Amino acid sequence: MLYCILEETGRNRSVLTWEQVRRLDSILTESIPIHGRGNFPTLEMQPRDIVKLVRRRMEERSIRVLEVRLNGSAASHVLHEDSGLGYKDLDLIFCADIKSEVEFQTVKNLVLDSLLDFLPEGVNKDKITAATLKEAYVQKMVKVCTNSDRWSLISLSNNSGKNVELKFVGSLRRQFEFSVDSFQIHLDSLLLFYECSENPMSETFHPSIVGESVYGDFAEALEHLRRGLICTRSPEEIRGGGLLKYCHLLARGFHAASPPAMAALERYMCSRFFIDFPSVAEQRRKLESYLHNHLVGLEDRKYEYLNTLHAVVGRSTVCLMGHEWQQALSLIAGLALRVLAQQNAIPSAANVTCYYQPAPYVADGNFSNYYIAQAQPLYTCPPTPGHAYCHWLRCT
Repeated sequence: MLYCILEETGRNRSVLTWEQVRRLDSILTESIPIHGRGNFPTLEMQPRDIVKLVRRRMEERSIRVLEVRLNGSAASHVLHEDSGLGYKDLDLIFCADIKSEVEFQTVKNLVLDSLLDFLPEGVNKDKITAATLKEAYVQKMVKVCTNSDRWSLISLSNNSGKNVELKFVGSLRRQFEFSVDSFQIHLDSLLLFYECSENPMSETFHPSIVGESVYGDFAEALEHLRRGLICTRSPEEIRGGGLLKYCHLLARGFHAASPPAMAALERYMCSRFFIDFPSVAEQRRKLESYLHNHLVGLEDRKYEYLNTLHAVVGRSTVCLMGHEWQQALSLIAGLALRVLAQQNAIPSAANVTCYYQPAPYVADGNFSNYYIAQAQPLYTCPPTPGHAYCHWLRCT
């Protein structure tokens, strides 16, 4: 058994302090409800238990698990409790030797079968199939198999947005979007401690646990997290350019580590987003999916988030034709107004029609005048006395 040694293990790694270990232990031992749809009962599971069960069954099927890591906002919360990010999803990465379609299917089936072990006593399990369990408890499933990326994701549903996400990675070229979400915590030593130790952890008796920043410099990334700074590199490598996460960070009070550099990166983010999601229908699906998956339980922040996204798209999109750019902004504006209506922020009095207003940086007189003249009503909604509509809506 390894005990705590407070020293750095490389520029991209660091050993966790006792306070960080305590936060990690509380996350892995917390009972998380996995809510079933319809009449299916709620499953209560501790993350350490589902990891232990899935890992054992993978190895029984001769799928070698190299290590297990905690990723994403939960890892950031462990390293810095007051990050301003909080955490919703619990992202658990199984680094495994997965090479074929058959192995991905095997992993999917054994995860679904593992859910049977968490059903309450008295439930008849004999007629419950894997397909039934998927419909009842899985929020989403993703599988990617390319030359550079081989991974799959199974997200187990929680009504408050605290999904348990099991990610099985054979290879993954890009593992982060921004430095503040680049942290991964190696769990094997802690999982071994749970298995072997008869005594509880204490400040003088606990396993040595290593945190890593896949962004690069661990100390630099942690400083970004503590100070609320946004920094990334090569956003064109990220599907969607990291645009939606970037605007989420801005809306949560984070700011650019280097404003001039980030202004240039914003253009790359917008370009990659509209390359990956070229049609309005695709953009709508992606935005609605992001709002549902990342802002569930945070309905009061959706409007601010969409306002921020509109501002960034308005000032930094250089890859679209004028009408395409207008359509994208109109889509965001419509979603924002829908959010206001859902929040009952707009009482049912007289109607107000809101029109698209081009961003102020469009300096070409002919361009600007043409699109203002062609502006179409986005939404008709009642006004709110004293409510300050954001700068990109003109209400008459």
